[in-house]
Amino acid sequence: MRNKFDVVIVGGGLVGLSLAAALRDSGLKLALIEPSEPAPALAEDSWDTRVYAVSPGAAAFLEKCGAWERLPRERVTRIEAMRIYGDDARSRLDFSAYDAGLRELAFIVENGRLQHALWRAARAHVKVYCPANWVALELAADSGSLRLEDGTEIAARLVVGADGAESRVRAQAGIAVTPSDYGQLGVVANFSCEKPHGGVAFQWFRRDGVLAVLPLPGNRVSMVWSIGEERGRELAALAMAELAAEVEAASHGVLGELRLITPAAAFPLKLQRVTNFIKPRLALVGDAAHNVHPLAGQGLNLGFRDARELSAVLADRGVQRDCGDYALLRRYERARREDVLVMQFTTHALQKLFNNDVVWLAGARNLGLRLANWQPQLKSFLVHHAVA
Repeated sequence: MRNKFDVVIVGGGLVGLSLAAALRDSGLKLALIEPSEPAPALAEDSWDTRVYAVSPGAAAFLEKCGAWERLPRERVTRIEAMRIYGDDARSRLDFSAYDAGLRELAFIVENGRLQHALWRAARAHVKVYCPANWVALELAADSGSLRLEDGTEIAARLVVGADGAESRVRAQAGIAVTPSDYGQLGVVANFSCEKPHGGVAFQWFRRDGVLAVLPLPGNRVSMVWSIGEERGRELAALAMAELAAEVEAASHGVLGELRLITPAAAFPLKLQRVTNFIKPRLALVGDAAHNVHPLAGQGLNLGFRDARELSAVLADRGVQRDCGDYALLRRYERARREDVLVMQFTTHALQKLFNNDVVWLAGARNLGLRLANWQPQLKSFLVHHAVA
């Protein structure tokens, strides 16, 4: 049986779901293919180990998608200020939402709750094939087609690859990718803290990696520690009290005593650049199109900006225009490439600058933090770029 759609989205992660929800009033016939059943909603007293810093611009996009209001308000935390420390005792860079004329710099949201909200927002407007795996992808002049394991044939004018960093859609379409392995793991865990965080996010650039501590509701925080693979595996394997003591020491006790409230988890970090975001009848979004180091917390926001731009391009196509038209897709690629390249360059350069033992660079990078902290116009520019 051949099922015909305008757009088929491959991948039911956060970015793929946001694109599906954003296209709900586009007049397009939509399908979504996802191999795994959505996880059940988290219990009220449980905490997701993986959290994201969602920019105000991304939050506005999610509100337009109908997902933001589905998040429980008591589980969303505003970041009102950020303190970044160098690897000496005196270098620091401060950002304040108030100083920038904003209400917040970002929102901290749990992965599972955001995923659940997006599923609820998207699935009423989309034909969902889940759980379902595809075994063949073909791109022709007038359409793309996928064959599922059960023999179902799905044809669409546009195929969107939203299937993550190891995208099979990207590989099958022959789009080349250049990976750069950082040799690091991102170790994540949540803690209760003795002292109130006051809506402040903390980050320490250390010679062995980057430690970020992000505010959660109440006296709780979430940690993301980007560190060498061997050390990262050691941290993830520590007993609860031992890991809390390590993080407390590395964060210089700014939040007092820490107690682990979720198991630690770890994931590999790498940079990925693709040659193209599009091909005839195909577009990539999210991690399928780019990977960046998490030190700026912008990976998911880049993906949401992909979904926002692609949905806007498709919505403005005109009633007679083919949604898979290559010239139309080029508008999407041109709009996204600069933003992605700037973020990839910035995060890669910062990671290389701080993750080394060159003596003269240590002085230069810490001096750079101090000089930047004395430039309110520069800080305002950086903040307004990050919140888009």
